[in-house]
Amino acid sequence: MPRRARILVGGYPVHVILRGIDRAAIFFTDDDRRFYLETLRAIAHEAAVAVHAYVLMTNHLHLLMTADKAEGITTVMKRTGQRYVQRINRTYRRTGGLFEGRYRSALIDSDHYLLACYRYIELNPVRAGLVTAPEAYPWSSYRANALGEADTLICPHTRYLDLGATAQARLAAYRELFTDQLSAELLDKLRSGTNGGFVVGSGHFERQIATMVGRRTWRGSPGRPRKAERDGEQGALPL
Repeated sequence: MPRRARILVGGYPVHVILRGIDRAAIFFTDDDRRFYLETLRAIAHEAAVAVHAYVLMTNHLHLLMTADKAEGITTVMKRTGQRYVQRINRTYRRTGGLFEGRYRSALIDSDHYLLACYRYIELNPVRAGLVTAPEAYPWSSYRANALGEADTLICPHTRYLDLGATAQARLAAYRELFTDQLSAELLDKLRSGTNGGFVVGSGHFERQIATMVGRRTWRGSPGRPRKAERDGEQGALPL
């Protein structure tokens, strides 16, 4: 069965998950994590890709990024992965691949789901039971986005900037978002959307992107959207 093509559109944020083969570790030391982030920063800059949030777990990672051009996300993931695997194989005298095939991704509706995706990513270590609060985990963007710590990898999205007129106001508003738990429904939407390669957004946003890419962007039969859906009727989609 052919692999489902990724939904990537320049100028729209994308949530990315990359896992180790058979859920095996991809990071072994803090030096490994530092190298990955440094490599990601350099290549993202070259490819005109903004990184808004990230977390590096032991056997997988999450990124939230926006590329000027659709191919920018794939360029970043491919080149960063290649350099990282080369270093790991050289350092640990191993051969072969490290990652579970291709990265998984979902286009994110910035009006309705972007800040939830920020929280989903930065709360990953808490959900995994590694820490009791996101600020206690050193390998995520939370300290930059919530506490104002310097992190040259992070480029704030406009929705983040809209949280307040000053840096301190934005930081306080962002921290306030974390006082509420993400609902099970929202967690499932972000997980299933990213694992399935769909759009995470409102029905209107899903139809908008479907028209742009010329095919369905939600779960259902493959192929181009029906004419009614292309013309803006709701069809079977929930709002």
